[in-house]
Amino acid sequence: MKFQDIFASSDATNSLGNRFRNKRVADFRSKVNSLPKPVTILDVGGLESFWVNSGFANDQDYRISILNLSKRPVHYDNFESLEGDATKLDGISDKQFDIVFSNSVIEHVYTKENQSRMAQEIVRVGKYFYVQTPNKHFFVEPHYVLPFFQYLPSRIKFFILTRTSLSRRKKWDIIEAKQYIDEIRLLSFKEINELFPGADFYLEKFYGLNKSFTAHNFPQ
Repeated sequence: MKFQDIFASSDATNSLGNRFRNKRVADFRSKVNSLPKPVTILDVGGLESFWVNSGFANDQDYRISILNLSKRPVHYDNFESLEGDATKLDGISDKQFDIVFSNSVIEHVYTKENQSRMAQEIVRVGKYFYVQTPNKHFFVEPHYVLPFFQYLPSRIKFFILTRTSLSRRKKWDIIEAKQYIDEIRLLSFKEINELFPGADFYLEKFYGLNKSFTAHNFPQ
């Protein structure tokens, strides 16, 4: 692996994040392959590119609805774009979807209360759920790719992001930096377990350490 691949976005083919994502997608596929087709999936806060890169584009066995705060263009007929709030899925009925999927989103909803509301809505509208989030106590903060950055005071985070190129080898835009600092609330294993009581977990490991947690309720 090249040095720059460590800092690249997870959407980059050779990035470290994409390698972990591919393993997670393989785990997800192993759980959904046996479900009756077509499978309906609600992706809360996701991107079309994730499903394209994961091999779901034009696969009529999977009908994927991608929900964000505003609609985004989709380019495949088994995808649709929805507008909505992850913490209040108005207009979606109980157990409407076979699966509710969410990848690295629940840590972006600002508060513990919003995380609880999002988890409750995910459980309400899906028969199954598959919800991934980074580990708060992993030694590298994944959004900024800096060691132990999550433990710093907000003002020091802001200074590092906007005045230096330490995070992802760039100086962050002031508005973007403030937005990220305000919205991100990483979760520990105890907290994600409390949000999804009784869930099973896919644990993403890096040299024996938990890099991320994925809560799900698929049968073992």
